[in-house]
Amino acid sequence: MFSADGCEKLRQLKASDEGVRIRIDNSDDLWVLTQICRPGAIMGMLSHRRDSTTGTQEGGRAKSAERKPMWIEIEVGETSFQPFTDNLRVHGVITEAKIDIGSHHTHIVSSHDEVEISFEGGLPNVDRALIKTALAAGTQPKAGLIVVENDEVLIFEVAAHGIRDISQFSMRGGGKKADDSTSVRRGFFERVARETKLVFPDQMPLVICGPGMAREQFEAMIRALGAQNQILNAATSIGGRSAANEVLAEGAADSVLGEHELVRQVRAIEEGMKRISTSGAVAYGSASIADAAEQGAIESLIIDASLLRSQDVEIRNRWENICSHTETSRGEIIQSSIDHDAGQQLVGMGGAIALLRWKVD
Repeated sequence: MFSADGCEKLRQLKASDEGVRIRIDNSDDLWVLTQICRPGAIMGMLSHRRDSTTGTQEGGRAKSAERKPMWIEIEVGETSFQPFTDNLRVHGVITEAKIDIGSHHTHIVSSHDEVEISFEGGLPNVDRALIKTALAAGTQPKAGLIVVENDEVLIFEVAAHGIRDISQFSMRGGGKKADDSTSVRRGFFERVARETKLVFPDQMPLVICGPGMAREQFEAMIRALGAQNQILNAATSIGGRSAANEVLAEGAADSVLGEHELVRQVRAIEEGMKRISTSGAVAYGSASIADAAEQGAIESLIIDASLLRSQDVEIRNRWENICSHTETSRGEIIQSSIDHDAGQQLVGMGGAIALLRWKVD
């Protein structure tokens, strides 16, 4: 299955009451898998183990055991994943394999791998919901986001689970004389435009934004270099990283990003912050959100995805109960990443914020 930009998307190969089998494509899929692969889960995939029975002595020197491919299932003990990287390491104890049951093993999951995840008692509903969202989001291309000011250019990549800092270029401290500032700035933009073209392939859409007219000059330069990307040029009221957040939150990039999962998260969180500043229909803090959920007042609950999978049973049960009430009253649950500025705002609010149908006292 392929997305509009030619990249394969997350594919669900099999589902049952106990678990799911999926095919991984990119770092967004790995972020989803990281949420699901937590201690207690059973994870299986094709991996390798050294078969000690194949080790021999040849001419008085030991021949190392052969590494054999085999399907290995482990009970997950811990995971290791850095956002926007290409692999996820999952450590655990082997529960099913041709050899070494009971031994420790590490699965290294990367693009194009197929994995099975299951839980005793069945795959939790929060995990099924996250997989469903990821399957839908798989058709959304990543995008480049470039903030251009007269003396600075910031380059980001927008993915489903966050904003990745790619590069920062600055000419501050030079080129300020009236007789040469224009030529220096032009040379600066030309250099950055060449770098930008190398970073983003032609099939990736670009959003160029900023508070002044320098963004239009920058677009002309990148076009002159032969870039074939779909480009949206959007004005912002501010520069720097805040400009990137403004574009995502206020809809200036919708014609390129559409219903992008990250945009959905950012916009919902920003709406919550606006309502807080105006004493609107919003709740934050677990006690206030729980009260609103019991009254059926929650229209959208935006929650740090990891809270629903906390190893603290009391915390996990509290949020699962809130989600259950929210779903019963037909409210929306958005499981958010925290790998973007709005996500960090969410963390600062205790990890969740609820947009309400009416104000709750």
